[in-house]
Amino acid sequence: MTRLSSVLRGAIMPVLVVIIWEILSRAGVFSAAFLPSPLAVAARWVQAMQPLQPFNPSESSYLVWLVSGEFPHDAAASLSRVLSGFAIGAGLALPLGLLMGTSQRIYTLMNPLVQILRPIPPIAYIPLAIVWFGLGNAPALFLIALGSFFPVLVNTIAGVRQVDSIYLRAARNLGASSMTIFRRVILPASSPFILAGARIGIGTAFIVVIVAEMIAVSDGLGYRILEAREYLWSDKIIAGMLTIGALGLLIDTFASRLNDYLLRWHRGIGT
Repeated sequence: MTRLSSVLRGAIMPVLVVIIWEILSRAGVFSAAFLPSPLAVAARWVQAMQPLQPFNPSESSYLVWLVSGEFPHDAAASLSRVLSGFAIGAGLALPLGLLMGTSQRIYTLMNPLVQILRPIPPIAYIPLAIVWFGLGNAPALFLIALGSFFPVLVNTIAGVRQVDSIYLRAARNLGASSMTIFRRVILPASSPFILAGARIGIGTAFIVVIVAEMIAVSDGLGYRILEAREYLWSDKIIAGMLTIGALGLLIDTFASRLNDYLLRWHRGIGT
């Protein structure tokens, strides 16, 4: 009941914004060509969600048929790129962050390069990505991996370097080996930072994928919004934007629930 009431309270502001938007649209405050009404956007969204052909069990499964509509297909393409690019970026950042966090020598060697590259936004790499990888999924995955790499890296380094030295000394005094200290002390103590970085990284990956799809690929929500812009379909642009927001909310909610589950031992969770 508490969770339901929390969801209802969180829906108050979005519903209020939609109501005000609809009232102003009906009053003629906004031109329908530039800012269509919520009902027009909803109608376009429903149209874009519908499968392109009637369901035929002999030709495809129900799931394949269900995602054959424009927005479901594009959402699936965008989500696939986000997960793939994030897996690459986080998979490279995590071991490097653990090494830089545990070894002062590696940190001193690598940190200047990290601090030079970290402020450069992934969008600035778009021309190089196209030159290096051409068009298609490859440059998009490169940009997504780049966007998720640094949040995971920086948080992992911070988490490892902020492990309380009392824990390390206590483990050494008890005769724990370096590998045991790393596995039983450093990793658990730094996991809140690592998971927080992963949550930020996947959020950044979702932002970058939309930009990458506007340039390098021929499907995805970013591509669909750019296509709608060419034809001045404002209702479709907004419908695509809202689809991005809904998908981003689902990803962040899943990441938050996963963090809470993995850190259920951590003091303060659920209080």
